Amino acid sequence: MNIKSAVFDRSAPDLPSCPDSVLPEVAFIGRSNVGKSSMVNMLTNRKDLAKVSATPGKTKLINFFNINESWTLVDLPGYGYAKVAIRHRTEFSKAIAEYISKRPNLLLVFVLIDSRLSPQKIDLEFISWLAEQNIPFAFIFTKADKLKATPLAANIATFMEAALPLCGGITPPTLVSSSKDRVGRSDILTFIEKARTARIAEGETDLPPAPSEESEA
Repeated sequence: MNIKSAVFDRSAPDLPSCPDSVLPEVAFIGRSNVGKSSMVNMLTNRKDLAKVSATPGKTKLINFFNINESWTLVDLPGYGYAKVAIRHRTEFSKAIAEYISKRPNLLLVFVLIDSRLSPQKIDLEFISWLAEQNIPFAFIFTKADKLKATPLAANIATFMEAALPLCGGITPPTLVSSSKDRVGRSDILTFIEKARTARIAEGETDLPPAPSEESEA
């Protein structure tokens, strides 16, 4: 997939404020500070389309970006805010839950996982909830540049061992990325295009397998 245009549409605090659109939407979500904004910028070839901050939890709204006028990239607030009041955290969680469970044109959710860490309870809880909602999702293990190949593979295997029992009997596609080195960009965009094409052509809801090799985007 070649990204020819990436335009910010709007920020929405809740489901009723989301754009009235029939374009398929691909949502990105993860624990705070997992590198989501950097990934959005990498995928779209824009330096500051999504605002990158060193402070976890800066994204507090549902952000919509129109891609090639053919699909929408949705940047969801991260789960697990360390410095946000309990009341506001609950409001954010409700907005995320309503968007994911009730948005009719949501194509798939990418769950971003920090590849450097052991399985985190908050990630596993979110994955379990996604499976309960029958939402198609895939994993992207971020910050791959921080580890050598062997420990990276070991961490991914450990996470998958913990996550698979929560995935409702399916094995979610798994991709690896590094925004710093632009690793995984082609694979992620290829995956999105295959999922989008399948939905348009056949109305399929099953996700394609993750690409096994880098391909030109």
